[in-house]
Amino acid sequence: MLKYYISIILLFNFNLSLFSQTENDSISFKNKFGLRIGTDLSKILNSAFNDDYEGIEINADFRILKNIYISSEVGTEKKITANDYLNTESKGNYLKVGGDYNMYNNWLGMDNLIYAGFRIGFSNFSQTVNSYTIYDTNNQTWGQVSSHNPIINDDLNALWMEFVIGAKTQILNNLFLGFNVQLKNLISEKTKDNIDNIYIPGFNRTYDSSTLGSGFSYSISYLIPIIKK
Repeated sequence: MLKYYISIILLFNFNLSLFSQTENDSISFKNKFGLRIGTDLSKILNSAFNDDYEGIEINADFRILKNIYISSEVGTEKKITANDYLNTESKGNYLKVGGDYNMYNNWLGMDNLIYAGFRIGFSNFSQTVNSYTIYDTNNQTWGQVSSHNPIINDDLNALWMEFVIGAKTQILNNLFLGFNVQLKNLISEKTKDNIDNIYIPGFNRTYDSSTLGSGFSYSISYLIPIIKK
């Protein structure tokens, strides 16, 4: 599926570039330097169609050199994670800051990106264990004990780093569609009452056997040009 999206974006990007080059061979273009602001469409759609999720993210980047951008994301999430043995609700805010390097050599007049980047992420959140079931060796009849008394843990936090690779394609003047995938590594996290954090806003799902995580986003953004050079 990822290869499919990449192929579509590259093909679309090539067609736009070819059209621009044909129409503007005799025109001298300058690189646009400015602030690009957008939002994560995948979180908006997930919030609309999934009762177990609410979230929104604002992303931005600022071009400081020809191929180098300062990038950041800020967002809020609420996620219910449920299975046969556990039901938890995590909610909180997060901030990610880092940079991107554009590996794509644009044709004249184009501002598309195929980029790799790095982020440091921080999240402050709470987790409520709504219900849980444990195996009790002292219970000879059923072997399992369930509880529906909520356990609320506030003032939790987590720190992680992530590697990002993605693309942004200009579909109209200064308007971009894009996507990226993220590979994350949890550096530290705060827990309470010996209860693991099941979902960390901004980091996503956690697993007992690994500090690794992953994520993806589909975005729409608008570039506010400041200077051209």
